[in-house]
Amino acid sequence: MAFIGSVGLSIPKNNLSQDEVKELVLDVFSHSTKRVNRLLPVFDNAEIDNRQFVVDKKWLKESHTFKEKNDLYQTFAKKHMLQAVDHCLSNQEFLTEDIPYEAVDMIIFVSSTGIATPSMEVHLLNERPFSERTSRMPLWGLGCAGGAIGLSRAFDWIAAHPEKTALIVCCELCSLTFQKEDMKKSNLIGSALFGDGISAVLAIGEKSPFLSYRKRNTPKIRRSSSLTKKNSTSVMGWNINNSGLEVIFSKSIPAMVNSFWDGHIHAFMRELGLNEKMIHSFIAHPGGKKVLNAMEDVIESSSMKFSNSYKVLRNHGNMSSATVFYVLYEAMKENTNRNELSILSALGPGFSSELLLLEWN
Repeated sequence: MAFIGSVGLSIPKNNLSQDEVKELVLDVFSHSTKRVNRLLPVFDNAEIDNRQFVVDKKWLKESHTFKEKNDLYQTFAKKHMLQAVDHCLSNQEFLTEDIPYEAVDMIIFVSSTGIATPSMEVHLLNERPFSERTSRMPLWGLGCAGGAIGLSRAFDWIAAHPEKTALIVCCELCSLTFQKEDMKKSNLIGSALFGDGISAVLAIGEKSPFLSYRKRNTPKIRRSSSLTKKNSTSVMGWNINNSGLEVIFSKSIPAMVNSFWDGHIHAFMRELGLNEKMIHSFIAHPGGKKVLNAMEDVIESSSMKFSNSYKVLRNHGNMSSATVFYVLYEAMKENTNRNELSILSALGPGFSSELLLLEWN
C-alpha cells in the first residue's frame, strides 16, 4: 500500500492571460490571418484564463533552433524541479515536519518536452543531500499521461518495498516546443491549451517511518490500471524536425474518450465493484474542456466532481504530465472525509489511459 504524503509545485513567473496569448498568435501568424481567424474560437472556448511560461512573449515571437530550445529546457528544468521538490518535502499544508532528502529511496522523473542524458533527476541528486543510493527511474515520452503513470510505477515499486518512499517529479516546459513556422491546426490548437508546469509528489510505503509525518487526511492508492490502444500512435505525440518538437494533437481525442476511455473506466469500476455514486471526485488530467465534458458524459457525472480539474485548467492550462498533480494538490487541500474514494485519471500518447483508485485515509 502506498500513501500520498505531499505535493509540491513550481509555477513559472511569466503569466499570460488567454487574451494575451491570442494576440501573440495573431501577431506571430500575421502572414496567414484568414487561417488563424478560423481557429480563434478555440482560444475563447477553452475555459482558460491564464497560463504560465518559463519564457516571455518576446522569446515566443522569435525563431530558435532545437539546440537553443533544449539548452533552455535543461536550465529551466533544473531550476523548477528543485523548487517543486523543495516545496513537496517541506510543504506545511500536508506535513508535520520536513521530509529529509536522504529519506527518499527512489526518484521517478517524468517529462516529454526536452531531452537530457544523464536524465534531469541526476541534478536533484547533485544539488540536494539525497543519498547516493537513491534509485532513479526516468520516464520520457508519456506526454499528458506521464504523471499518472509515474504515480502508478511508484505504487508498484512501493508494494514490493513497503518501508520505502518514492518521489515523482514531472517537468513540462511546453512553451519551449512552440514552433512559429508551423501552421498546422494541431500547433494552433496547442497554442490555445498548453502551458508550463512542474510538480512533485511524495509516495510513502505503509511501513515507512515517515508515514507519521502526514498532517492531514491524504489519500492512499488502492489500485491502478493501464490501457494502451493498439495502432493509435497518430492521435497524440511529437514529430521531431530540425526546429524541435512539432506537436501531434488529433481532433479525435474527445471521441476517444467516448470509446476507448469509456471501456477502460467502466471495466475498472466493475472490477472494483464501484459505481459513479460511490466516487467522491475525479482527479482528472484536464486535457481540455471538450475532454472533461466527454468524461462527464461517459460516467454520467456532474461537473462538480471534476471541479478541481476545471480550476487548474482555468488558472494554468494543460501542462502535460505535471497537470494531474496540480489537480491532486487542489484536492488534497479540501480535507475530504475519511474513506471517500477518488479516481485519478490521465490520457496520453500511445494512445493510453491510466487510472488510479484513491481512498482518503
